[in-house]
Amino acid sequence: MQGLRFTYSAHLHGTLAANARGEYKLPCAASFVGVSVGGSNANDAKLDLGTSIDRDGILAQKDCGDNGVPNAYAINDFNGALAMPGSPYHFQKGDILTWDLDFDGAAGVPAQHVSIVFMFTEG
Repeated sequence: MQGLRFTYSAHLHGTLAANARGEYKLPCAASFVGVSVGGSNANDAKLDLGTSIDRDGILAQKDCGDNGVPNAYAINDFNGALAMPGSPYHFQKGDILTWDLDFDGAAGVPAQHVSIVFMFTEG
């Protein structure tokens, strides 16, 4: 049985001039299975994903996709201290997923019109 799949998404309009961050409280127990992130321009933005305990504990410094072609990261790409590559990261009901977007990497090109889609399976 696959279980119910659901997504959470964020969209950042315009040319970013500062880092962005967000938090999402899980409405049910769920396993985080992947994320898609992309900007509308060639950019140097980097994404971190984690928890309220470790903000880059699942994914650290992953490249944002360019020119409307998002980069997709799945369980084999998990490289944070809390994650085990190849295994979904499990959240309990009420746990918090955090994300941080470094808008220009290391003083590179700022991202524009960034979309982030987080993918989960319930249970």
